[in-house]
Amino acid sequence: MNPDHLDQIVAEISGEMAQRVDRGEVASYIPELAGVDPQRFGLVVIDANGHVAAGGDADVPFSIQSISKVFTLTLALGKSGDRVWRRVGREPSGSAFNSIVQLERERGIPRNPFINAGAIAVTDLILSGHLPREALGEILRFMQFLAGDSSIVIDEAVAASEQRTGFRNAALANYMKSFGVLDNPVEYTLGVYFHHCAIAMSCRQLAMAGRFLAHNGRNPSTGHNVVSTQRARRINALMLTCGHYDGSGEFAYRVGLPGKSGVGGGVLAVAPGKASIAVWSPGLDAAGNSHLGRIALEALTKRLGWSIFGV
Repeated sequence: MNPDHLDQIVAEISGEMAQRVDRGEVASYIPELAGVDPQRFGLVVIDANGHVAAGGDADVPFSIQSISKVFTLTLALGKSGDRVWRRVGREPSGSAFNSIVQLERERGIPRNPFINAGAIAVTDLILSGHLPREALGEILRFMQFLAGDSSIVIDEAVAASEQRTGFRNAALANYMKSFGVLDNPVEYTLGVYFHHCAIAMSCRQLAMAGRFLAHNGRNPSTGHNVVSTQRARRINALMLTCGHYDGSGEFAYRVGLPGKSGVGGGVLAVAPGKASIAVWSPGLDAAGNSHLGRIALEALTKRLGWSIFGV
């Protein structure tokens, strides 16, 4: 792809999004996120040659929230391989990301690793054999390594805000503990979970961190294999089917790329073999996904013909 053409499209979409008045609603149930400016918008596309096309607030850090679940799943698979799937399923939930109803019906086994319950189970697996601060350090260093940026940090104010108000997540964790799905003390697992969801990254950093998923498990900047080709394919498959909670079908229908959203308004999307993409717009739709983020990604894939389902 011509880098100038990519730059032009990213600039056009960023300009169009700046003009829109339908921006969704910021996540008010986490107090620290309630105050984020809904006018913010950032978009970064990093192509296979490492060219960075950036628009809007591309370098403003935001709380990645559930996007961290892609990276904790990657870590857990590296540690435990297919044993991960004894704790968590691989099917779309069709329910809200923090629903407890399914857990009760399915004896404490979460539907997939991207809903809250599933990510808590994955976090517990990473924590096993470590102190919470060690597990959290491992997750943060992994993010810094993938992005090639040691300045990435955890937003402690967001983490504290989640811990103060995360009663639903505590209920999910205790319920799973009652079925033996969690091995560690609930408060330890939740502490690590809240903190990795509170990692702050810019669109540029996030797109860099996701490059391995766009290139068969390999980081093209370093030539380092982060995961096998098969594992990258499977993580992308889960992102496509489960990455946007009960809005995953709509995202696949409109955007046509594997992606993972977070209630901070970010989306990481993967155009296999072509590019890693990060977008941020804090206003959410009814399913908890970035409203303008999805619209921007739909425009991007249409103009570039990047949908995995064809032009």
